[in-house]
Amino acid sequence: MSNPHFFDMNLMRRFMRVFFYLLYHPFAFAYDFVAAFVSFGQWKNWGRSILPFISGTRILELGHGPGHLQRFLSDFGLILFGLDESTQMIRLAKKRIGKKQKLTRGLAQHLPFTDESFSSVISTFPTEYIFDSETLSEIRRCLQSGGRLIVLLAAFPSNGFLKWLYKVTGESPEALDESIKSKMKEPFVKAGLHTETQILDVKSSRLFVVIAEKR
Repeated sequence: MSNPHFFDMNLMRRFMRVFFYLLYHPFAFAYDFVAAFVSFGQWKNWGRSILPFISGTRILELGHGPGHLQRFLSDFGLILFGLDESTQMIRLAKKRIGKKQKLTRGLAQHLPFTDESFSSVISTFPTEYIFDSETLSEIRRCLQSGGRLIVLLAAFPSNGFLKWLYKVTGESPEALDESIKSKMKEPFVKAGLHTETQILDVKSSRLFVVIAEKR
């Protein structure tokens, strides 16, 4: 007999894949509105929270989206690169930041960069591609020795309604026990990266960050 909860989870995953495809491609123009709505205006601040973890000055952002983080980081004297699979997102990002950063269309599983190109690779709220062994192998190849992969995986707002919604769906920070954190780290560890997780308390939210270092 099939497990109805398992079926519902699979259905939800399929729905989310379709939703994100539409949001990143034909409806990319609505991305900022949707992101601001679901985060109660905290989306940009969440992304900026990874700044203290960045190592070195040559930075690659995977899935740069409409370019908000690229624009923010440009004020810190960093040499910035960005990669996104969506032509629409690259177009939006270039309108926002001009030609200051080098933005490339491509897949994280096949990074078009030479070995040891970057001191840090960053990604905020990536989809499941970030756990793919090919993605992590490519990131490791492109990281310098001592370089870091910094991934902002999830945010848990403390707003009353959203807090209730996250708890109902099993995505509340309370659900992140040690076994789940260990499972989240596993793909990064298998890729040969020294990995730790952190929970950051910021305004009205808690953030779940993975920091994986090439040693």
